[in-house]
Amino acid sequence: MSKCPNPSIPENLNLAIRFLSQQFRHHRNNFRGKNSPPPELFKLRQIHSLLVVSGFSGHSPFLTRLLLHCVSLPSFPSAYASTIFSQIHRPNVFTYNALIRGFSFDSEKAVFFYVKMRQDGVFPNMHTFPLLLKSKTQIPFQIFAQSIKFGFGSDQFLLNSLLSVWANCGLIEYARQVFDEMTHRDVVAYTALMDGYVRNARASQALDLFLEMKVNGVGADGGAVVTALCAAGTLGCVWVGKWIHGFFIETGRVVRDVYVGSALIDMYSKCNCNEDALKVFRNMPYRNVVSWSALLSGYVQCNRFKEALLLFQEMLVEKIEPSEATLVSVLTSCAHLGSLDQGMWVDKYIHTHKIELNSPLGTALIDMYAKCGCIKEAFRVFESMNFVDVYPWTALIFGLAINGHAITCLNLFYRMLRSGVKPNGVTFIAVLSACSHGGLVNEGKEIFKLMGSVYGVIPTVDHYGCMVDILGRAGRLREAAELIGEMPMEASGGVWGALFGGCVNYGDFEMGEVVGKRLIEMEPRRSGRYVVLANLYSRFGDWGKAANVRKKMSGVGVEKVKGCSWIESNGVIREFVAFEKSDVASESVYGILDSLTAQMQQKLPFVVEEDNFLEV
Repeated sequence: MSKCPNPSIPENLNLAIRFLSQQFRHHRNNFRGKNSPPPELFKLRQIHSLLVVSGFSGHSPFLTRLLLHCVSLPSFPSAYASTIFSQIHRPNVFTYNALIRGFSFDSEKAVFFYVKMRQDGVFPNMHTFPLLLKSKTQIPFQIFAQSIKFGFGSDQFLLNSLLSVWANCGLIEYARQVFDEMTHRDVVAYTALMDGYVRNARASQALDLFLEMKVNGVGADGGAVVTALCAAGTLGCVWVGKWIHGFFIETGRVVRDVYVGSALIDMYSKCNCNEDALKVFRNMPYRNVVSWSALLSGYVQCNRFKEALLLFQEMLVEKIEPSEATLVSVLTSCAHLGSLDQGMWVDKYIHTHKIELNSPLGTALIDMYAKCGCIKEAFRVFESMNFVDVYPWTALIFGLAINGHAITCLNLFYRMLRSGVKPNGVTFIAVLSACSHGGLVNEGKEIFKLMGSVYGVIPTVDHYGCMVDILGRAGRLREAAELIGEMPMEASGGVWGALFGGCVNYGDFEMGEVVGKRLIEMEPRRSGRYVVLANLYSRFGDWGKAANVRKKMSGVGVEKVKGCSWIESNGVIREFVAFEKSDVASESVYGILDSLTAQMQQKLPFVVEEDNFLEV
């Protein structure tokens, strides 16, 4: 006969598990390295070992409590939890609910345990079906039918979960139907439907619903305000965002926590109100990586790349660990500024901290190296990625195109097709741009022809602009003009500008004059259009018309935009603006240019005249 276990053991185990629960709450928000084992799981295994050696390996209540603690871990130990579950005799609905909740990341497993629960004769309760729906299952209709069968079809919590699932799955009309048929609509229901509208590119309806919620007397919480701010930012309705800011946040109706503050920063940034976003950021009592990333992203969206890099340096001084989204914004800034040193520092940081190169981060790194002229490094990053979808391919193809490697660009494009990756519209823009700069007219026409018929990508105005540029650079101006006439949409200024560039390069005065006048009519506030047409008249000796164009430009108040460029020297980014000497190095730069110009005038059989430079 086996020895009866000590009756004091269960009480001791109870005390141990209680202590463990306190430790969970204490450690849950503490920072832990990505590769270090979770200390909570180690403690769970210690408790489990104590159960086994004490003769309580089959004690269902204790095993159930261990399973519940598995669910509370930051990373659910699925294999270990399944082992615990297999040792529980007669698991009840709470046990099954815990396991379904743990497998919320795996809808097939969650549904599997629900089926097993029914096979074991265990009836679901009011929490079972919302947990199943949160697993992002592909069968929400069947789960809803099951909930009705067991009498939970009108449960508020279930309906809110169902509404959220359908909205996030793109079934927004079904979500609206559930919302309209609800007898009681709380703030959770409103927020779920608003979030669904935002996710399905119907931000205006989300704002309408937010206003309807206020009219109906339903109090807004932080989640509803964050969703409404996201909708306002998407639409660029800064006045709505400011009203939400003033009415709900400044008055204290909604707590100003880090999530609401980050949403405010994102809204102001999307509405090009960077100063307001910075003011909100500075006034936040607590800022996390999301707040910093929101402001960084806003600077990048508004082309304030230098400020973005300065903010990133401030973030590092504050010892805030950057997220992947942060690094993507920083690399984008480096790419536009040509800041190779800082971009290489980010690359080293990614390698040192063993951050996985997912598609957005890898694409940003490839784009940075390519725009800084380091094609070999861009290829190195590309080849090191474990999973490559269309975006890294497109970034590398674009990089080859802008660096003049047209043939290599086409070869990489065909390699992408052989690998089974389907190109998107941006990919074709990159390939067509390479054909344009490489003079590959026939290849470009063939790829343009196959876009819709083979790859299912309908050409947009940008693709037509690339084709017009290909033909214009090759001197096939009549063919380019005919293509514009055949376009299924109205040609943009970029399309006509491509044709105009061809007319200027090949000296077609008549067509150039017609196209130039059309461009000024289409874009009367763009200074470059006036300058290039005036230069065309000057080139053919029609000084009167050239003067009239410049007079018209002055009459409508259009000023020529000064060109500017950036260069990185010893880790410092310098900005140079044409005809300005604000930078300390400007005098030295202009001195060298004057010297080079003098040497060119002595050795070359022509003199470079300033008025002959064309602005594109």
